[in-house]
Amino acid sequence: MGTATGHANGTEVPGASHAESWARAGVVDAEADAIRARTAAEVEAKRIAAEAAAEAVRIKAREEAERLRIANERAAMRLEKEKADNAAKIAEANRREQAANRAAAEEQEAAEAEKAEKADAEQAVDTATTRWRRTAKSFYGLCAAVALPVQMAAFYRPEAKYLLVAPIFIEVIALVALIGAAAAVTAGRPHWHYRAVAWAGALTAATINIVHGLAAFDVATAFGTALASVAGPGMWDLHEHGRIARRDGKPTWRQRRADRKTAKAEAERQAADKLLAAEREAYQEKALREATEQLAAQRAELFPKVWPHAVVLAAALGQTTVTDAIWNRAHIDIEGCPPGETVDTIRTRNSAQRRLVAARSEAPGSTPSKVTNAQRANQMPRAQRGPARKPPIRRKGDTQKYVNAARIAAAETARKTAPSGS
Repeated sequence: MGTATGHANGTEVPGASHAESWARAGVVDAEADAIRARTAAEVEAKRIAAEAAAEAVRIKAREEAERLRIANERAAMRLEKEKADNAAKIAEANRREQAANRAAAEEQEAAEAEKAEKADAEQAVDTATTRWRRTAKSFYGLCAAVALPVQMAAFYRPEAKYLLVAPIFIEVIALVALIGAAAAVTAGRPHWHYRAVAWAGALTAATINIVHGLAAFDVATAFGTALASVAGPGMWDLHEHGRIARRDGKPTWRQRRADRKTAKAEAERQAADKLLAAEREAYQEKALREATEQLAAQRAELFPKVWPHAVVLAAALGQTTVTDAIWNRAHIDIEGCPPGETVDTIRTRNSAQRRLVAARSEAPGSTPSKVTNAQRANQMPRAQRGPARKPPIRRKGDTQKYVNAARIAAAETARKTAPSGS
């Protein structure tokens, strides 16, 4: 058999039969198909991976856009809330300012009204005072006109008519003294001596009227003219007395009476408060003394070992009673612990706590037993016997190998749970 020529994909193979050529061509075709299939699989895998990456990018972009949208909405809501808060604060400030302005306006109106009322009252007082002063002056002139005729008759002498000036002089003395008193009151100076001179002149004129009136006329004329001599200066002096009281701020008789009544009531109230406080203090002292005695009796009865030592300790420290500090010290000296505790109570509490711990460790209805968790059981033998002091050492052949299905499932699970960016 000579040289055989075979064609496989246009390739000439020398020294081979047609069958071998076709076999080789089939192998090449199979390899080519495998390469094409592998290439197509890789392309498909890359396409799937690219689509997955693009989808991941799109998902991430959507998530980022959603996050930005939510952040923008929250920022907008926060801005709206801040605007609303600022508007509310501005409205509250405006409301307070308006209220303050209204209060200031009302206060100013009240002050102006009070000022106007005070001015009206002062005007009324001034008007009444002026009227009273004028009336007093007119009355003084009338009284002088009534009293002068009898006084002039008393000083009348045909041979000494100049003596008729004497009664006028006496009346003028009283008038000038009263004017001086008014000036002293206005200036805030002493005024009593002016008033004394005025009253001396008035009484002198009244004496002359009584003596001469009884001798030359009748009783009515005598006492009437004497009264006129005193009434005129008296009325004027009353006017000045009112001015003095007003200037010095002296209370009236009614005000003084009300003040005395108020002071008396306050004194009675203070006396009653003092009496009540004394009674309350006495009651508290009695209750404290009884409570102390009762406590001492209870301590002596319930603590027969500690109480005698507390009494001795109090006497040694110069105390008449067993105070709390002495009792605490005596209880520590005898029982070894502060009041409220003893050796028996401490033992009882410790025993109860142990029982409580034992009761909490028990399951309802049975005593619990420790169960080993199969998921956490060691897959390797212990490195040594006895208490575990060293961790177990992994060696080849210690554990069985996982089957292929388990390895594939574990790899698939790891791939699915791996982060998308890794």
